[in-house]
Amino acid sequence: RRLPPGPAMAWRGAPRVAARLLPLLRRPAAAGRRGIASCIDPSTGLTEEQKEFQKVALDFATREMAPHMAEWDEKEIFPVETMRKAAQLGFGGIYVKPDVGGSGLSRLDTSIIFEALSTGCTSTTAYMSIHNMCVWMIDTFGNEEQRRRFCPSLCSMEKFASYCLTEPGSGSDAASLLTSAQRKGDTYVLNGSKAFISGGGDTDVYVVMCRTGGPGPKGISCLVLEKGTPGLSFGKKEKKVGWNSQPTRAVIFEDCVVPVGNRLGAEGQGFSIAMKGLNGGRINIASCSLGAAHASVLLAQEHLTVRKQFGEPLANNQYLQFRLAEMATRLVAARLMVRNAARALQEGREDAAVLCSMAKLFATDECFAICNQALQMHGGYGYLKDYAVQQFVRDIRVHQILEGTNEVMRMIVARNLLQG
Repeated sequence: RRLPPGPAMAWRGAPRVAARLLPLLRRPAAAGRRGIASCIDPSTGLTEEQKEFQKVALDFATREMAPHMAEWDEKEIFPVETMRKAAQLGFGGIYVKPDVGGSGLSRLDTSIIFEALSTGCTSTTAYMSIHNMCVWMIDTFGNEEQRRRFCPSLCSMEKFASYCLTEPGSGSDAASLLTSAQRKGDTYVLNGSKAFISGGGDTDVYVVMCRTGGPGPKGISCLVLEKGTPGLSFGKKEKKVGWNSQPTRAVIFEDCVVPVGNRLGAEGQGFSIAMKGLNGGRINIASCSLGAAHASVLLAQEHLTVRKQFGEPLANNQYLQFRLAEMATRLVAARLMVRNAARALQEGREDAAVLCSMAKLFATDECFAICNQALQMHGGYGYLKDYAVQQFVRDIRVHQILEGTNEVMRMIVARNLLQG
């Protein structure tokens, strides 16, 4: 059966012994029977052009991602061909300049697209957001030769990228990283390891933060490595609660020889590059949380309408009505914060970094709570893998940790307030 445009998908009633999940058709976001979906319509306030981007992304999410979301999760499939189809729509380098194959869209456009895609598969969209961040870093901080060498094949997703900052001993304290790159003539010799790398082992290009100087952030530089470099290896594939459609491994460097021509920017600029990349990354991952939460609200609305207990639909229970109203309100508030931060980042405003931190903190916390409440509303059914809501809960839990933990987001906001 063909799937109509629309972001929310559910699976139910498929016996686990059959090892398959049956997608049910769902309505578009703006066509809610009770008016609930219209008040959380993600197209509200957008330009006609942005609504077109959004519709293309929603159609793709419904047609190409949602029917496979559960299988990718269960079998831990990295859906390369599906992502390449997304790249044909311009989603491989959304905010990368057009002269190297990018779409040249704004940060707000990007947020709208990732929110829409995430309704079809949050885990896959989250990897695509990291890939986009890597391509943007090369496009923005690379020289012309580097841009033209790396960006076109990444924008088309012929090749895929991974972001390598976190190490086994440096997570939130990223400036203490120990991976070293010693200059020898026109090369660097890279030694060390990175942890929790999305796409690690399956991707082709690695944007690596490493120490070329003394301690602290000013001693960090950024190198671009390609898969197949001698001395580059990978740890075991990690078993994760969610995000199972993207592999996660340690990335290990043992006397990797990297040309100086693969360094982005100047020596010592790496930490600044990493943080500027993460400002956008925080908006991207918050946008993925919005998509999961939006889909979960629609799933909860549907369940309350069709499920009966004590002789009447759950939708008649005032407590559940109030909880659904709170979920919808938090979703819209989070969306407004994310889009405000996206505009600030696009405009290069002085407060952009802290607004990105605030949006990431608020949206990932609130959207996880929304998805978790939607699961609770499903009762025992919500805990079954035949139902999509549990996968949204598992996939967005990590959003409160990565791209800077939400505790670090609080530190950034507090520091800005107290220094002001």
